[in-house]
Amino acid sequence: MKKSSRRTFRRLIEPYRVTQPGRFRLKRIDPDDRGGLESEETAVDLMQQGVARLRDLQDKLYAQNTWAVLLIFQAMDAAGKDGTIKHIMSGVNP
Repeated sequence: MKKSSRRTFRRLIEPYRVTQPGRFRLKRIDPDDRGGLESEETAVDLMQQGVARLRDLQDKLYAQNTWAVLLIFQAMDAAGKDGTIKHIMSGVNP
């Protein structure tokens, strides 16, 4: 993965990291926030890059036979969990 892609992912993820759990309030998060991704094409391209990166990292974890990945999806019904799991996990071997 190119350094520019890593920087892009960091820039996109940073606003959503919870670094002070005691001060986090979900109501402060705008549900319409798109993280600066106004173009669907850009979002799809970044998702494909992220899936490829996730696949590579999973291969390394599997080869080490020590660690695993646990993803927790929590949301209300019809919030898009199934679609998110389908897209993001498409390149990962369960």
